Amino acid sequence: MEIRDVTEDDLDAVLDCRTRAFGQLSGDDVKSWRAIVTPLLAEGRYLGVFDGTRLTGAGRINKYVQWWHGRPISMGGIAGVTVAPEDRGRGVGRTLMRGLLGRCADLGHAVSVLYPATTPLYRSLGWEHAGARHRVTLPTEALRSLLRDRSAPGVAVRRITPGDAPEIGKVLERVYGATRASGPLAWEERLIRHWLEDDSEYGYLADDGYLVYRWDRGDLDVDNLVAGSEATARALWSLVGSSSSVARSVTATVEPDDPLLWLLRERKDDHISVTRWMFRVVDLPAAIAARGYPGPVTAETVVEVDDPERPANSGTWLLSASGGTGAATRVPAPPEGHATPRLTANGLSALFAGVPISTLRRTGLLAGGTPQTDETLAALFAAKPYLIDYF
Repeated sequence: MEIRDVTEDDLDAVLDCRTRAFGQLSGDDVKSWRAIVTPLLAEGRYLGVFDGTRLTGAGRINKYVQWWHGRPISMGGIAGVTVAPEDRGRGVGRTLMRGLLGRCADLGHAVSVLYPATTPLYRSLGWEHAGARHRVTLPTEALRSLLRDRSAPGVAVRRITPGDAPEIGKVLERVYGATRASGPLAWEERLIRHWLEDDSEYGYLADDGYLVYRWDRGDLDVDNLVAGSEATARALWSLVGSSSSVARSVTATVEPDDPLLWLLRERKDDHISVTRWMFRVVDLPAAIAARGYPGPVTAETVVEVDDPERPANSGTWLLSASGGTGAATRVPAPPEGHATPRLTANGLSALFAGVPISTLRRTGLLAGGTPQTDETLAALFAAKPYLIDYF
């Protein structure tokens, strides 16, 4: 078996592999899929594993920006990972994922994210549980109390058009930077435009927020609602609530601590579904330097990292941060017996994503160190990551 770039001539085989693995796509979905993936081919973002001339598996790397403590990082979103049913158990998936990991590094992505269909393969290669996508279902009637605030002073809301794709990127940059968000991403402008060209999606734009929703069998599905202020949150959610005479329920993608959940007049039961995603540090020094950190925290500590799949990440590093900016600097290995924190590749990824130190210790992802180094690492990497997009 060999791994190589997928070409346009391979797309029919990729689609066949995808439908055999996950089910048939509609004609419109196939057209949309081709429009999305074709530009990736020339950028080396689609890899396939071949047995001779026969495709046995494929996967792509989406080009994203992901925010970590309010700062954008180049992120490779692994998607469309499929292995032909007759080739499962032959190591195709492992060969493919190793190739995609290396290609992420070649493309300059400091970190990577994926939504797993199964987790053992990805965990064995350094991706680790990190955050989630939260979907809440509410009776539309519950949003009626926000209607009175729809005309709050200073909030101008207008319909979104495909030409607003650049402005959505600017809104995300302003809101996620100001809220010190960890986890959410921004799509390429061409993909935002493609999304907004879908005539089943309806959107509204404000200076510091936007809303995109669709109808789903008589009810409402909110794909994205981002708001940087109370007034904008009320204005956008009131647009959703204005359909309460028609739609019985609203299902919306929200932050873990979304303002909506505090704006509601009545809230005693949350009906939330959670889809987990996995995270990996691809380039340790680049990721540490690009990430944001709490401004008041000035701290440093030495850690040892063992990352067999990315040897450039392995070794002894001085991690430091001051004024919201961090750095990772190689230092000599500590003397034998020194109480230095030791992290696996999975432990490094989970630490970066804000998984509590106590969890890392009790799962074996972090060893060594002292209570003081634990406190330092906890202060530097505290986060509650989330995504509002699925890919």
